[in-house]
Amino acid sequence: MEESTMLLEGKNAIVTGGSQGIGAAIAQELAREGANVCLTYRKHEEEAQKYAEEIRGLGRKAVAVKCDIASFKDATATVQAAIEAFGSLQILVNNAGMNWDGVSWKMTEEQWDRVIEVNLKGYFNFIRHTAPIFKERKYGKIINITSINGLRGKFGQMNYSASKAGIVGLTKSLSKELGAFGVNVNAVAPGLIETAMLRESEARDKIIDMAMAEIVLKRVGQPEDLAYVVSFLASDKARHITGEVIKVDGGQYI
Repeated sequence: MEESTMLLEGKNAIVTGGSQGIGAAIAQELAREGANVCLTYRKHEEEAQKYAEEIRGLGRKAVAVKCDIASFKDATATVQAAIEAFGSLQILVNNAGMNWDGVSWKMTEEQWDRVIEVNLKGYFNFIRHTAPIFKERKYGKIINITSINGLRGKFGQMNYSASKAGIVGLTKSLSKELGAFGVNVNAVAPGLIETAMLRESEARDKIIDMAMAEIVLKRVGQPEDLAYVVSFLASDKARHITGEVIKVDGGQYI
């Protein structure tokens, strides 16, 4: 009998923010590699259900769960839904996030609080509910999506950059806590990625021009570029990698 060439056959995953862009690409790539996927959405139910149906079309199980990741209660319900659907859980991809830009002398308390609440507390919420499961079973893969702007900062994104830098610290600390239990924890830091949000932006051309001046590979990243790396980190081929931050930015920040 031939051994499967799929990296994630028999594994079960949660991907937050899986209804569009990078999250949707990650959910689909994990499924192509054999995983069953629970993807979360907050507003885009139709898209989430469409992607879940596509995953089922690959012969995998899939569920789409409405979730505000900033809600501890919603995170509890989502993890429970995934385990009820699949029976177990081995992979968590913390991807959902937001930005609400403003310079420091104009940023409101609400702008600061909401971005930190979603981008940083949202990751904690899901980690808090999956870490005990992975620890007990002495197996698990946690991949946190951060940003190169969490490593270098960006004008007008003090809140966003702080939240993404926080994810780096969270990832490294968590890897030290869970390493002895066979759990790998890594982060992936994208640069500019071509998503629907970018394509629909009135400033698209300006944003791309500014990024292209920095990107040494001279191409804008695609969601799949990120998904391939996440899929690898979720697999046992990355079994000796933990606590790392891998940039997927075409050399935008070197």
